Amino acid sequence: MTIAAPVHLEAASTLAVIAASKAPLVFMDGNLIVIAVSRSFCTTFRIDPALTTGTRFSDLGGGEWDLPQLSSLLNATASGFAEIDDYEMDLIRADGNTRRLVLNAHKLEYGDADNVRLLLAVNDVTEARAAEALKDDLLREKGILLQEVQHRVANSLQIIASVLMQSARKVQSEEVRGYLQDAQHRVLSIAAVQQQLAASRLGDVSLRPYFLQLCQSLGASMIRDPAQLSIDVTVDDSSTRAETSVSLGLILTELVINALKHAFPNNRNGKISVDYRSKGDGWTLSVADNGVGMPTGAAANKPGLGTGIVEALSRQLRAEMTVTDGSPGTIISVTR
Repeated sequence: MTIAAPVHLEAASTLAVIAASKAPLVFMDGNLIVIAVSRSFCTTFRIDPALTTGTRFSDLGGGEWDLPQLSSLLNATASGFAEIDDYEMDLIRADGNTRRLVLNAHKLEYGDADNVRLLLAVNDVTEARAAEALKDDLLREKGILLQEVQHRVANSLQIIASVLMQSARKVQSEEVRGYLQDAQHRVLSIAAVQQQLAASRLGDVSLRPYFLQLCQSLGASMIRDPAQLSIDVTVDDSSTRAETSVSLGLILTELVINALKHAFPNNRNGKISVDYRSKGDGWTLSVADNGVGMPTGAAANKPGLGTGIVEALSRQLRAEMTVTDGSPGTIISVTR
């Protein structure tokens, strides 16, 4: 290695370490004159090692390093006013190829104000940034495709619900009609879940509009006279993960369907109140009605499909379901 006039001040061991470094390094004085460079720097940026020592940093290569902003930052670092930490820049090489670089430069303290030294480390992150961009593009494309699938599923569920409704109108058996109507209501609720998940853009789901939409859908399909029966929804500003919101939505659907079916016999007037509150990791979802209340004793019905669904989903969410007398009516709460 040829050594320029100021270089004789440097220890041979220092120059040898810099030259042999596997990291692209440039060692220069306070005037940004190159004292030594690593072989890795020359190899990475296609610079002749013989044309580096004693050369001004901005003149390296074909002049691609002659960047005013970079020179200003290096001069400020040499003066002790700043340091370059993880500074990203584009280097346009002589062949027109652009490389993305991360630079770190620090002033070395020797206790001699007249002999300032800078050490510049250069990391070529072009491939890494390209890989990150490709990953982001793939994730974005995946999200778009998943949303499209959700929209299609929701539309298909609406069609199925319509077919079930038409079938329920045609059958003569009241029992079969009831089963078909139950199936229709559950399909509609799942369709509403899909629509909400699509609108959430795969992020957290805001529960207030989600629960409102579910209850409006159930009311529209099951309440003949809104002046006779109503559903009131009160939800705080909570949001939750998409998979959790699905389970909460299905629990809410089953509880509201159960209240609409059993709490108001013989065209009885009434109201169903839905309430959701959260605090930290805990939350409570309750559905209360002012209907006839739960039957007791011999009149009590065995738990049906809806109750089984609610209990299973509650266990999945590590929550507990409780049933209390609303005087009048019934309050069913699911609490975590």
